[in-house]
Amino acid sequence: MKNRLLIHSGHVLTMAGPAHPEGCVYIEDGKIMEVTGGLDRLRSPAGRRMAETLARECVAGKKGRGRIVPLEGSSRESSEASMLLDASGCLVMPGLIEAHCHMGITEEKKGTEGDDCNENVSPVTPWLRAIDAVNTMDAAFDDAVRAGITSVMAGPGSANVVGGQFAFIKTKGRCIDELIVKAPAALKVAFGENPKVNYSGQGKSPSTRMAIAGILREELTRALSYRKKKREAADGFEPDFRMEPYLPVLDGEIPLKAHVHRADDIFTAIRIAQEFGIRMTLDHCTEGHLIAEEIAVSGFPAIVGPDLSSRNKIEVQNMAFKTAGALHEAGVKVAITTDHPVSLIWSLPICAGLAVKAGLPMEAGYAAITCNAAQICGVDERVGSLETGKDADIAIFSGNPMETFTKTMCTIIDGQIVYQDEMF
Repeated sequence: MKNRLLIHSGHVLTMAGPAHPEGCVYIEDGKIMEVTGGLDRLRSPAGRRMAETLARECVAGKKGRGRIVPLEGSSRESSEASMLLDASGCLVMPGLIEAHCHMGITEEKKGTEGDDCNENVSPVTPWLRAIDAVNTMDAAFDDAVRAGITSVMAGPGSANVVGGQFAFIKTKGRCIDELIVKAPAALKVAFGENPKVNYSGQGKSPSTRMAIAGILREELTRALSYRKKKREAADGFEPDFRMEPYLPVLDGEIPLKAHVHRADDIFTAIRIAQEFGIRMTLDHCTEGHLIAEEIAVSGFPAIVGPDLSSRNKIEVQNMAFKTAGALHEAGVKVAITTDHPVSLIWSLPICAGLAVKAGLPMEAGYAAITCNAAQICGVDERVGSLETGKDADIAIFSGNPMETFTKTMCTIIDGQIVYQDEMF
């Protein structure tokens, strides 16, 4: 069955080139087929036929923002389903991306029963997988969709030195296996207060920052040895389930996802990543504005936030919305995070807006929750911009989503309309 959707007459922000003030996006079977500056520029035969139908609708006076028109022959019994969506007066852009959260793993209002974020009895747990703990029934998924957020990077928390594997997933569906874009997408590691406080309270290591770094170095050294033995082994090599998760990191397929707040912890994370020649993202990066030039030299990207929260720990006393702008100015690739549920998932575009207010350029604000987030998460071949061949994950807003009074008018995931405002 062919499913076609033509979004037309909106201001199309592609995040991959010039915007189209009266643009259109043609979608087929969940993929973007064309993004053009007008209906008259569509090249595909099916797209042109839909444009012709739209022209007839307009002549008949059947036009208006938010109007969804099923075309003739589109029905449940038909082999094709084609729709026109009028986005007049609206901003059409890539679905928003949350680059670091615990959505579905730490559920709202469920206490211990809904908290599967940290296996805080052992400091090294690389074999844990986010996909085994994400509850897609968590209310945060619906909140995300209503905010125009179409995909998130979700995973374990920061109680452990090595916490487990993150997954990059879509935000609409029941079965987690059907939502996966990339898993594993990163391996979580943590520096600073969280593992230190967790394990010193249990009377075991790590109780200092030195021990955190030492444990991580030990694990990576063991992983290098394991990889060498595996490569040199003849048939019959028995994989070690607890060491296998390190291999995609050592092979450069996924990064370490480093929980870092303080400047000294950021430097330690960079130092270890450089020692082992591995990729890393600097998540939270709270004091990044104090060492922006040094971070830029490292080449590692930053996922900044959550800044819309209290300074409830010593290591976040210098938290400020200016961090993203300072890092961007220094040349660091920046994404924004809510760290849901620390800040609620729906506040993602507002957090980006507050970063813009504090100095991040507007275009960089858009990028921080779309294309930059996709690149940092390693999924930019599928999401993050409106380009031919990418997933049809699209958000339609009444205006700039970083402004408080802007409404999400429509959210589309894989070419399917999953949310529509009653006023659209």
